[in-house]
Amino acid sequence: METIFLKRIYEPFDENDGYRILVDRLWPRGISKEKARLNEWMKEIAPSNTLRQWFCHKPELFEEFRIRYVEELRTDETKQNLMKQILETAESSRVTLLYGAKDPIHNHAVILFEELMRGINAKDVQ
Repeated sequence: METIFLKRIYEPFDENDGYRILVDRLWPRGISKEKARLNEWMKEIAPSNTLRQWFCHKPELFEEFRIRYVEELRTDETKQNLMKQILETAESSRVTLLYGAKDPIHNHAVILFEELMRGINAKDVQ
């Protein structure tokens, strides 16, 4: 198993990023498609528009946001399929999840990363 990393899309491209996936629903401001150098844009793995707008990147809402987003990740079939795709890609190459949020702690990519790691760890136990 290679592994999965998190990186803000505004950080410089690095050959070691491996397979680069943007996990935001909205395209990040000021980033051209050329500069992004994505392998894939998984809009649908991001929180629903309703949840994203409710959270509005307010740290004081983060714990409730985490609960709601994890629920989406665990119950939405599209999100489940995309998570499986990421995990399958990570079996053979490094995967870097890219996000645009300024806050490196209070954002959905952190929660997605944790859920993917939970999936990897569950697989390792089997």
